[in-house]
Order: sequence, then structure tokens, then C-alpha cells
Amino acid sequence: MHTERHVRLFRNGRNQAVRIPREFEFDVSEVIMRREDHRLVIEPVRKKGLLATLSTMHNMEDSFPDIDEDLQALDETDL
Repeated sequence: MHTERHVRLFRNGRNQAVRIPREFEFDVSEVIMRREDHRLVIEPVRKKGLLATLSTMHNMEDSFPDIDEDLQALDETDL
């Protein structure tokens, strides 16, 4: 795979744009762009899986109210 390629910049409305050559295409629909000194860095945004997302969440300290405490109990015939 090529590690470098010269490309031209162009205008797209009021934005400056660059076409990404096929060999540098990302397999995602969203990227993060940032400037590092005189460089422009583009990185793919990888979607986290459910387990990775859940592992970043904190435990909830709140207790939930008992919302059915005033309801009558169901008989087996009501099911």
C-alpha cells in the first residue's frame, strides 16, 4: 500500500476539501479531524460494541421507587 500521495485541494462552497484516493479510503462513515502543528490528522471513528459501552458506565446510586405498590395483586386467572 502507498504511504504517501500528492493530491490537490479544492473548494466545496465555502469549505476547503480534498478527495481521498481509493487506497486511503476509510471503511467507516464518520471520522475525527484535528490539527497537530502543521499537520491535519484524520482518524476513523470506530463504533464501540455494547460491552465496551457498558463498561464505561458508572453504577447508579439512586434507588427506584416501587411504582406498583398500590396496585392489586393479579390472580392467575387474570393472566
